[in-house]
Amino acid sequence: MAARRPRYLTEPTAIRWLLTGVALAFLLLFLFLPLVVVFTEAFRKGIGAYVAALADPVALSAIRLTLITAAIVVPANAIFGVAAAWAIAKFDFRGKNLLTTLIDLPFSVSPVIAGMVFVLLFGAHGLVGPYLLARDIRVIFALPGIVLATTFVTFPLVARELIPLMQSQGNDEEEAALTLGAGGWQTFFRISLPKIKWGLLYGIVLCAARSMGEFGAVSVVSGHVRGVTNTLPLHVEILYNEYQFSAAFAVASLLTLMALLTLVVKGLMEWRSGRRANA
Repeated sequence: MAARRPRYLTEPTAIRWLLTGVALAFLLLFLFLPLVVVFTEAFRKGIGAYVAALADPVALSAIRLTLITAAIVVPANAIFGVAAAWAIAKFDFRGKNLLTTLIDLPFSVSPVIAGMVFVLLFGAHGLVGPYLLARDIRVIFALPGIVLATTFVTFPLVARELIPLMQSQGNDEEEAALTLGAGGWQTFFRISLPKIKWGLLYGIVLCAARSMGEFGAVSVVSGHVRGVTNTLPLHVEILYNEYQFSAAFAVASLLTLMALLTLVVKGLMEWRSGRRANA
């Protein structure tokens, strides 16, 4: 079989083994070894200490805040992603390239800078902060600020999955449905949405994982109020800085399990999508 392959696709055995070894070493050093360390340190003091760290009221508050934030951010970004992808892929309008560029903005801005922008806007001495405080509306150091910061850093994820997918699918089926008398919403729910459902779910999974693990932007706007505005990543930082290493790794293992679950769901979606494409 090797003799039948073109010469430019054939590498010496030593090169193949070297590249394979480098890839495996990279995975071992940056993926498997950290996972082993996290779970080893989490259970170093036994199951009782592990459960106690997760059952601590402050940890439960951080878990609850993380899940609430994800429950708000993910549906909002899913709606925005579908709307933005629909507009960019299906229509031509002035400012289309600008909209596409703005969607990528969070990828080029540091999350810490994003958090600072929200502080400058909604903080006590910010642009609209005094107006909000006069009406007893708290944004910074409260749930709304955490949601805003998390939404900003995650909103491109769904849109970026759907835009190339919709562009590759074209408009033929939607135009045929409209020609046959279908309405706009009927066309969307019966034609467009089924075609993009796997890409949409894939983007939602990525958005959920990033929203639960976001640290930089949330760290700036949260105020680190223990038991009130600390999400799971911030709670891990506090525990580690207080030399509560077993508790810190126990909470970190919970985030790790969420990440692994995300990878499993992502792999299942890619497998299902590949089967449908080959059917």
